[in-house]
Amino acid sequence: MRNAFEAWAQRDGHIVRRREDKPEEYLVFETQRRWVIWQAALAHGKTAAAAPKLPAAKPAHKEVAASAQKSLQALPDETAMRNRVLNEVLDAFSDLDDAAGIEGALKVIQSLKKKQKALAEDKAGS
Repeated sequence: MRNAFEAWAQRDGHIVRRREDKPEEYLVFETQRRWVIWQAALAHGKTAAAAPKLPAAKPAHKEVAASAQKSLQALPDETAMRNRVLNEVLDAFSDLDDAAGIEGALKVIQSLKKKQKALAEDKAGS
C-alpha cells in the first residue's frame, strides 16, 4: 500500500523521503498529510465494500433483462462504489483548512469512521 502511495506521490511531484528518527512518517508535511488521507480513503473504501448490497429486481421480459445486464456491465458495482467512496472522502476533507494540520485530518478520519459505524448499525437494526 505504501509503495502505491509513494509511486503516486512522486508522479504528482511530492517528496517521499521519510524522517530518520521516525521512518513511518514523511519528512515533508504535505506528503504526510496526503499519506493520512490515502489511508483514510482506503479504510473507508473497505467498510463501504463490506456493506450489504441490495437485491436486484427481476425484470419481467427477456429484452428488459438483456438491457439491464448490458447497463450493469457498463457500470460495474466496484467502479460505482469507488466513486462513491472517493466523493465521500473528498467531501469530508474539503471542509478542512490548511491550518488544521494532521490533527484536523485525523478528526475527519474519525468522523468518517463514526459515520460508517452508524450506517452499519442502522442496517443491522433494520
